[in-house]
Amino acid sequence: MKKIVLAVLTAATLFTMVGCKKADSKKFVLGLDASFPPMGFTEADGSIVGYDIDLAKEVSKRLGLEFVAKPIDWNAKEMELSSGSIDCIWNGFTITDERINSMSFTPAYLNNDQVLVVRAKSGIKTLAEAKGITVACQAGSSAEEAINDNKEFADSLKAVVYYEENLTALTDLKVGSVDGVVMDSIVARYMISTTKDDSLVVVEEPLAAEGYGIGFRKSDDGAKLRDDVWNTLLEMTKDGTVAKISNQWFGKDISVIGK
Repeated sequence: MKKIVLAVLTAATLFTMVGCKKADSKKFVLGLDASFPPMGFTEADGSIVGYDIDLAKEVSKRLGLEFVAKPIDWNAKEMELSSGSIDCIWNGFTITDERINSMSFTPAYLNNDQVLVVRAKSGIKTLAEAKGITVACQAGSSAEEAINDNKEFADSLKAVVYYEENLTALTDLKVGSVDGVVMDSIVARYMISTTKDDSLVVVEEPLAAEGYGIGFRKSDDGAKLRDDVWNTLLEMTKDGTVAKISNQWFGKDISVIGK
């Protein structure tokens, strides 16, 4: 399989490590890719909204903390966390063995799949039928891991190109610059349904099943904050707040918190 790296860089990649400082204890700073609907994304007016954002705002309120959503370069998320510029990564963040080794995770709060999105007119309905195509994915994402872990699928591809975020990859898919995008099922289905775009379809056969968790620093402070956040989410589940937020974004309660 031939790999091509798409050079899409932002100034966010150029920051200086200042040691493992603890973020302001009166604030709850959430690091996210602000172009990842419906989990967290930027509206036309510049505000950051989303399912994860609504959950995190309510958690912050109950913990007596000021909520701050901080967009980051997703390919440098681990560095942002370890440097102390953010308190957690909470943005459709997949729990993986590699990530567990470097940070402290909550249990999964949502289930998800990595899927292949293609143009409807391509006729591709299975992963095997994707042989010889060029596929895009977000650099540093679990989509990249899903491709690499599925050797048969990866070896069948013509090339893999890497993007800074999924929205640009999907735009390039529409115009034919790539033949498919591997990405989160929740995000792909949400974007296709909300835009009513029948030019793109999700291949029903998933590449990988996964769970979304919240990543914190591996430290005493990080573990305490993780436990405070998770216990608050459990309370929000019991009093119906989580179900209410889920229904607002997905039309049903898809949370797996405490289940």
